[in-house]
Formats: sequence, C-alpha cells, structure tokens
Amino acid sequence: MSLAGSQQKVFLRLLSALRPHWQRDANLPARIQSLFAASRAIGSRDRRLHRELIYTTLRFLPWIEPLLDTDPARAAQVTAWLAADLPATRAYRAATCGDWPACPPAVAAKAAQLGADAAALLPAWIGRHCAEAAVAPNLDALHTRASLWLRLQTPDTARVLDEFTANGWTSRCAEILPSALELLAEADVTKTKAWADGLLEVQDLGSQLILESAGVASRGRWLDACAGAGGKTLQLAALLGPSGHVDAHDIRPTALRELEARARRAGLGNIAILAAPATGVYDGVLVDAPCSGSGTWRRAPHLKWTTSAGQVTQAAEKQLALLAQFAARVRPGGQLVYATCSLSRFENEEAVTAFLAAHPDFDLEAPARDFGAIRRSAGLAILPAPHNTDGFFVASLRRR
Repeated sequence: MSLAGSQQKVFLRLLSALRPHWQRDANLPARIQSLFAASRAIGSRDRRLHRELIYTTLRFLPWIEPLLDTDPARAAQVTAWLAADLPATRAYRAATCGDWPACPPAVAAKAAQLGADAAALLPAWIGRHCAEAAVAPNLDALHTRASLWLRLQTPDTARVLDEFTANGWTSRCAEILPSALELLAEADVTKTKAWADGLLEVQDLGSQLILESAGVASRGRWLDACAGAGGKTLQLAALLGPSGHVDAHDIRPTALRELEARARRAGLGNIAILAAPATGVYDGVLVDAPCSGSGTWRRAPHLKWTTSAGQVTQAAEKQLALLAQFAARVRPGGQLVYATCSLSRFENEEAVTAFLAAHPDFDLEAPARDFGAIRRSAGLAILPAPHNTDGFFVASLRRR
C-alpha cells in the first residue's frame, strides 16, 4: 500500500472513532487530542495532516458525512480536496486528488463543483441570528482555517521580526492595527525567545479590536470580570499603562493560574488576580461574557453542529444577568464594555438593548474607532471576512 493509501486508511479510522461524538460533544478537540495520544503509530507529521483533515471534515460535515456511508474513499478524496494547502497536506492531496481541478476559494464555487448545497454548511438558525454569516464573503471566511494572530507587547518590533526571519517565518502587520501581527508560517511561537521574554501573545486580531474600539483611556482602575486565561486582561493592562490597574476574576481557577503566568512573562505588574468576585467600584469594567462561541467556528467548526438555537437563548439570558451583576461595579461616569465571541444578535445587540431598558443610568457610547466593523443598533459586529479574524461583538456603555 502507498503512503497516501496508508494515511487515508488511518484517517478514515479516526473519523469512525469520532463520528458518534461530533454532533454532540462540545469538547471534541480534547477528544481528538486523546485519540492522537492513544495512537502512538501516528507521528507528529502525520498528526498535522490528520488534524487538518479532521477539521476540514467538521467544516464541511454535511457534504462529507453522507459519503462515509456510501463511498468512504470518495469522502476521503473530497476532504483532501477541500483541505488547506499546507506543507503537512500537500503530498497527500496530490496523491489523493491530484487530478482534480484546483479547489476554488469561494464556498459557492466549491458547492457547484461537488453538486452540493452551500446553505447546508451552517445550522439553519444562524440566518435569523446573523444574516451576514450565511452569505459571501463571511460564509467563505467561516470555511477556511483561522489565521494565527499575535499581539506585540513591545515597541521594538525588530526583536520579534528578526527572530521570525531567522527561523524562516513570514509574517505581516495588520494595516488597521500595527501592534497585531499575522504569522503566515506554520510555527510554534511558544518555542521562541520573543515569547519567553514576553514580547508577544497569541490573540486574534478581532479580539484585539474589542478594547481598541472601546477607546480605553490610560490610567484608571478596571475590573476584568470574566477574565478567563487573560488575553484581553493583558491587553487592557498595557492600554492602561503603569499608572493603571486591572483586577481580574474568573470562576475557573485553572484559567486564572494561566493568566498569572502570562502576566508574569509579560512583565506586567499592574494586574491583580482576585480569588473572589470584586466588591468595589471601578473606572471601567470589562464583561467578556461566556457565549455560544459562534464567532469561533473557523477554529472550532464542531460547534456548528453541537450548538442549538435554544442554547443561544440560554446563553443570552446568562449574559444579561452578568451585565446586570457587574454594572453595579461601575462608578458614576465609568465605562462598561460588553463583548462576546458570538455572531448572534440575541447574545449581542439585543442583550445590550435589554440591559439598557432595565438600567436607565447607562447610555450607549459610540465606538472610538469602528475599524470597518458593522455598526449595529447597540454595538459593533466584527465579522470574519473584512480582516480575516474570528467573529466578535463589542458595546461600550457609560454610567451617568
């Protein structure tokens, strides 16, 4: 059997193990990692290949899954054709479907080539939640690999770029935000000296635009109420400067431990980790609320199939409760920034509108910069296509 034939056999075996779970397990990436760990015969190079093939399958599941029952070899060919052209996939794609026409970038053109239905690639409910996601160019962006964006934590960009160049890595700075850097090579930045010295952090460009659009002023005392592992916490601390301060809290202790390590590596001494919810008042509060995660479908395509409209509604109810809870921590004249990584208007502008109706002491503020994002009735929708990002929403509110 050829190398490509052997790889295809392993790939189909992996799909068989994952298939009972991929429409019900919201933690599927951990399951994939466990599957790789249990398959010692799969080397690191083949893991990169199979990871890309698995995630391609999840992105295009309605096109590929039916073929697994009728023609598994065809399913593997279609998956290889749709997969990104990467060093890890190139030889396999050439051997598996090398005589096929080049795979077009647009979803509509892919669908026409395969005789498939482009609309089937997203859950039916998304059209009611975010009409722009269901059509080009956002539909196309949602079905490509997510880019690796970095946030530079130093004005001396040459130190970072010189190391990347020495490693043979190409990158580009975002035109709209010079501190954001897209790494165009497949590389592990956590092995670099720049990472060890705290000169950069992994953070999607769309995520970086949230605080930039809110116009956070330097200095001041802020609360990051749902800090998680702290990507935005670190950015907020940098924006506030050494005269500012950030208290960070999250209900997950493991996330806070990671945040503490990242803050130490970045050399940021103006962050305090709160073991219990904050009780004081602040100049500003960031509520980066837990959400359905529909804005992350590029990097977590399984969420398309494990998330229901009912779950989105439940998430919106929790988000409204969090907004009400942490609004009490904003001093008069202070700023409340609400953000999600959701595409759904129910979790986004409608949650903000409901909050404002119940809290007349808060007013909606216009964004300091919109970066070309869509201005909704109550905030900014940062969609994937314009700047090659994940999807986000942000609203800035001011207490009277």
